[in-house]
Amino acid sequence: MLKLNDISYSIEGRPLIENASAVIPSGHKVGVVGRNGTGKTTLFRLIRGELSLEGGSISMPRGARIGGVSQEVPGNEVSLIDTVLAADVERAALLVEAETATDPGRIAEIQTRLSDIDAWSAEGRASSILRGLGFEPEKQSMPCSAFSGGWRMRVALAAVLFSQPDLLLLDEPTNYLDLEGALWLETYLTRYPHTVLIVSHDRALLNRSVGAILHLEDRKLTLYRGGYDAFAETRAARLAGAESENRKIEARRAHLQSFVDRFRAKASKAVQAQSRLKMIEKLKPISTPQEAALRRFTFPEPEELSPPIIATEGVSIGYDETTILSRLNLRIDQDDRIALLGKNGEGKSTLSKFLAGRLDAQKGQITRANKLRVGYFAQHQVDELFIDETPLEHIRRLRPDEGQGKLRARLGGFGIGAEQAETVVGRLSGGQKARLSLMLATLDAPHLLILDEPTNHLDIESREALVVALTAYTGAVILVSHDLHLLSHVADRLWLVSNGQVSPFERDLEAYRNMLLDRDRPEKPKEPAKPKRTPQTVIQELKSEVRKCEQRTEKLQEMHATLSERLANPRIYDEENREKRDLWQGKFTEVEAALERSEALWMAAVEKLEAATKAR
Repeated sequence: MLKLNDISYSIEGRPLIENASAVIPSGHKVGVVGRNGTGKTTLFRLIRGELSLEGGSISMPRGARIGGVSQEVPGNEVSLIDTVLAADVERAALLVEAETATDPGRIAEIQTRLSDIDAWSAEGRASSILRGLGFEPEKQSMPCSAFSGGWRMRVALAAVLFSQPDLLLLDEPTNYLDLEGALWLETYLTRYPHTVLIVSHDRALLNRSVGAILHLEDRKLTLYRGGYDAFAETRAARLAGAESENRKIEARRAHLQSFVDRFRAKASKAVQAQSRLKMIEKLKPISTPQEAALRRFTFPEPEELSPPIIATEGVSIGYDETTILSRLNLRIDQDDRIALLGKNGEGKSTLSKFLAGRLDAQKGQITRANKLRVGYFAQHQVDELFIDETPLEHIRRLRPDEGQGKLRARLGGFGIGAEQAETVVGRLSGGQKARLSLMLATLDAPHLLILDEPTNHLDIESREALVVALTAYTGAVILVSHDLHLLSHVADRLWLVSNGQVSPFERDLEAYRNMLLDRDRPEKPKEPAKPKRTPQTVIQELKSEVRKCEQRTEKLQEMHATLSERLANPRIYDEENREKRDLWQGKFTEVEAALERSEALWMAAVEKLEAATKAR
């Protein structure tokens, strides 16, 4: 059980968390939500002990292991599979010790513990996690250095999932996953055997994988039962109730004030007027959670073009001599809303670059509408912003003839206020940078808007605003996203990018999700037909079992004799040998019980052999 008791923490004198409390029962899966900047990541650092509390306490079971995705992404020559296996520190240490241990008692302890933690199936489990996160078996033996930063983050995630800490802390884990990886993680977390706290703005993940929502708002923590939709409904009802009470209070305040205003000057009513003034002072508004600031997106509207705006016939695309996609016969109209589905590496980004005009066709014919303007947003573009320039300077470079007011209005249309407009990009949050990149991508009122993972770094309110803006947008939209909520509310056509082809996916997103989950679900191996056993075969098997039992019993008898000899030494009972004596006595008790069980199994095996021999 994780207990946060009246905790407080400030940054540069500004209270971030103040007298906040919550209790998370062991084994529960909890989503942590709140506006960007409210302190969710700071809360995780407090739980891990990386920051010191200013007040209150955090407690959990003694010896409990806390794990999260490492910020230092592996980039060495160690293979992916070995990197993940090494994350289970206990298993790795036991395997090393098993090679050198000579004490029979310690050898028995090591083997027992390795069995308890299922060490022998570890490689299979690690491989399964890596595969779920997008690494096919042939890639798992490659060194970490062969992969980009985003893929290495997946390795770091795989490592912490494999180590199975008692408290798993995940901070926006889907930001570096594709749709397939996000769906796999949803399923994995529902089966995770320990406590999970996950900061996420992914509504689908928060609805399917957690049983409670921990809301950080107004420097307080509130725990709600159920997934995100249940939380949103409960909170909306609470807000409505608080607003209703506040309206009643304001009406009462106005009534009392009118009396004071009418009779304050009259001596005969002075006492009553003063009494009502005191009543007004006691009328405090019901505290309501702070609402998110307006988080809008205002896309400029393009003029209408004659359809189609893009058409391809027999097109192949790729890089240099390598073809990624071929035989593309596609048509895009201005009212299309298309989601690109498919595993990472199949060519979704390549297709996006081609449609955006950033990649030429290797062969085939492409027709684009006259005056077609395309807006393109990809994750890497956020990193290409000039960190030492302000948003105002970014847009002024592209619109040098526009006045200051017009430029600020454009920024305001994407939720970038006056203060952020003059803050250098290097000091903006990830969400503010994403908004700036989206604004720059749509500056020319594109007829086709291509968005590759646009929701990374955006909080839930911002994602909802993006859904609204894209729904109202009068241009075509092509989406690549792991956010099922965004896809389901915006896209009305699905294209599957797979095996070098692009084809319509005629079913819906839920069907695609189920298809992926069924594909990743391991098939139950068929049990081979058991060969018919002859009486002689049965007797040979029973003889083998008797020999095994006999050997096991002899080994335990040797261990029993060794420990008996040590405990028979009078010096072991001296006070300075107390710890050693307690250890050996504990081992003696364990070996004695094991020897008793082994002898019973040996006798049972002998009796079975005798019965089979007589029956032959």
